[in-house]
Amino acid sequence: MKNPIIQFILCAIIGLGLGYVVFDVVLADGGNNKEVASSAETAKSTTKATKEEQKTTKTEDIATASGEENILQSKGCIGCHAVKGLNLDGGATGPDLSQAYNNVEGKHGKPIQEFLKEPTSAVMSSVIGGNPLTDDEIAQIVEQLKKASEAK
Repeated sequence: MKNPIIQFILCAIIGLGLGYVVFDVVLADGGNNKEVASSAETAKSTTKATKEEQKTTKTEDIATASGEENILQSKGCIGCHAVKGLNLDGGATGPDLSQAYNNVEGKHGKPIQEFLKEPTSAVMSSVIGGNPLTDDEIAQIVEQLKKASEAK
């Protein structure tokens, strides 16, 4: 009887600890804390890690080929969103941002620049509220999303 209870308690502690690391440490840092993310990834299979490295290399090659750092990666947007228009595979939590440049105003009632300053969605408000974007970062993001919307 005690053994399953102990196992449950240990699993709960490990799960809460991992949740804290992912959501509080990694996401509060805007996804830039690669040491924590890489230590969490070591628990995954070797095959999956190899695929992630290939995706990262591919997206870094795209950013390098265009001659500019991809702001969507550096600000952590790709953690939740994909941008197929820029060949950026990302998280599936949020919607694909390939048409965000064209659709944000109709969906949220304000231009994309204003939405990135003060998001109207609850999720984005909490994400951006914890790590506000500068005007320069907003301009870079809008430019990337414009390129994504034009790619077909």
